[in-house]
Formats: sequence, C-alpha cells, structure tokens
Amino acid sequence: MNVFLKTEDEIELMRQASLLVGKTLGELAKHIKPGVTTLQLDKIADEFIRDNGAKPAFKGFPNPFGEPFPSSICTSVNDVIVHGIPDNKTVLRDGDVISIDCGTVFDGYCGDSCYTFCVGEVSSEIKRLLKTTKDSLYLGIEAAVAGKHLGDIGNAIQEHCENNGYGIVRELTGHGIGRDMHEEPQVPNYGNRNEGLMLKNGMCIAVEPMVTMGNRLIWLMPDKWTVRTRDGKPAAHFEHTVAVRRGKAEILSSFEEVEKIEGNLY
Repeated sequence: MNVFLKTEDEIELMRQASLLVGKTLGELAKHIKPGVTTLQLDKIADEFIRDNGAKPAFKGFPNPFGEPFPSSICTSVNDVIVHGIPDNKTVLRDGDVISIDCGTVFDGYCGDSCYTFCVGEVSSEIKRLLKTTKDSLYLGIEAAVAGKHLGDIGNAIQEHCENNGYGIVRELTGHGIGRDMHEEPQVPNYGNRNEGLMLKNGMCIAVEPMVTMGNRLIWLMPDKWTVRTRDGKPAAHFEHTVAVRRGKAEILSSFEEVEKIEGNLY
C-alpha cells in the first residue's frame, strides 16, 4: 500500500481545490428546487468550476470496468446512494433528496465533497436520516487524528448510524486523496477501534459515510455507475476532504456556502 504524506504546500493546494468544491455546492444549492433536472445542475457545476480556474475531477474518471464518468457531478436522487449520472429525464420533485458529489482539480491537486440536499418540503423521517449521516461524518473526522487507526473512523460512523437504526454501505468507502482523486488507503465507514492502518500527520483522506434508511444491501445498475438501495428506501451521503493532524483533524472542504442557503433544516 502506497500512502503519500502531503507537505504543507500540497495541503494548501488541496484546500483551495476543496473550498472550490464547497463554493460549487453552494452555487448548486441556489438552483435545487422542484422542476429542475439533474442535467441542468451538472451544466451549472461544470461552468462554475471552469470559471474559477479548475477542472471537474469526475468528468472522464474511470470506474472499475474502465468506463469514464460522463458528467462533472454525481446526482443521486432518493434511493440512489452514489454515482447517479445527470440527465434531462430526472426531474426533482417536492419531497426528494439529492446527494451531489463534486470534485475539482486545482493546480494539479484534488478536492472532493458531497452534500445531501432537501428538495422542497421533505418528511421528518428523511430529515432524521440526513442529520444522522451528517453527524456521523463529523464523528468520523474527530477520529481522524495521528496515532489512531482507520478502524476508529469507521467505528465512529458505524456505531452512530446503526444505533439510530440505519444501514452502512460496505461495498463503497472513503479514500485517500491528493494528486489523484482516489489514492490509498480505502477509508471504510465501518470497523473496529484500534484496527487497520495507523493514521499519520499529513495523510489526506476523504471521509464519506453512505447511509441507508433500510438495510445496507445495494444494486449496481446496468450503466455500471449508478448504485441504488436494494429495498428502494432513501439514502444519504456526506463527505469532506480532511488532513490528518496531531490532536485534531483539519477539514479542507466546507459546507459553509451550502448552509447559508439551506439554513437549519434539521
């Protein structure tokens, strides 16, 4: 396993890439409403990223089958957990949730973040799923400090979500990040404390709980990208790019721009 520790200069470039992701998600938040198609959102994101001097990291990114992702963002609606492909047929409706995963490449370094948005009036049951998932992200990040282990991150996320009655997807994980969008190590959202790779100062990882309202079983769709819940129940996905530090992890991405618009929904 090749895990690359980042210099302070590299972390600063990753911060710039990650903050642009946060600004892109904030721009998209202005447009998320009933009647909007996921393809419209993709076009907004692509233009915004390029206008700010970066490239969309996801466009052309290959899956394990060698097929390039066709769009600049992933738009995963309701029971789609991750990797939903934007199109002009998927129209947002009142009560939907949509997870938008976004990545940028800025000056050779990547940033990656995801936020699950409410569309119009969303049920309290689904808002609880979103809050639990978002809270679990920060609990995982609290464990992302030098001297702890990957299992500590996964355990914090898993315990919080399963104790609230939700499923944790096992087949998809967080990941290392740097010059490449996906670097070693994998960062599972489940595990045991004090197990797995020891975390070191300067490691940069994407922590991203993917949580289901029902059981954790999934389907991979024929497009070989879209991943859905097998029981058809909604899912949530939140993600930050993080630098491992001594004492306290440093979050390089930001939800600040989104939360200015979203407000306190849950």
